[in-house]
Amino acid sequence: MFTHIVIGSNDIEASKKFYDSTFEALDVPPSEINAKGRLVYADRTGRLIVTKPVNGQPATAANGGTIGLHARSEDAVRAWHAAGVANGGVTCEDPPGIRHHESGDLYLAYLRDPTGNKLCAMYRVPPA
Repeated sequence: MFTHIVIGSNDIEASKKFYDSTFEALDVPPSEINAKGRLVYADRTGRLIVTKPVNGQPATAANGGTIGLHARSEDAVRAWHAAGVANGGVTCEDPPGIRHHESGDLYLAYLRDPTGNKLCAMYRVPPA
């Protein structure tokens, strides 16, 4: 459904440290800061672009917004969360763990990046 998501950052270097470390846990390659001063993280399903706002105003986090990221295992979710906390992220919501959902069990962890954007790493737990 989505080709890319763009989020704002007020500190691209802090964002690079945070996203390089968290995406490493999800097997997404690190990004270099491109000629436009942006970070572009890509895999076969899409892109996440981190940039200073083009209008020159400060970046702010979306109130009520969450960006969900696919993880291949519960261990990957835990590694993602730990990397984020160690690299400028702040844990939010409940601690990493199982959430029971009508579509099946999910293993989730939530973080806010250095700008305050809310992210969730999710692994769909196979039925027993």
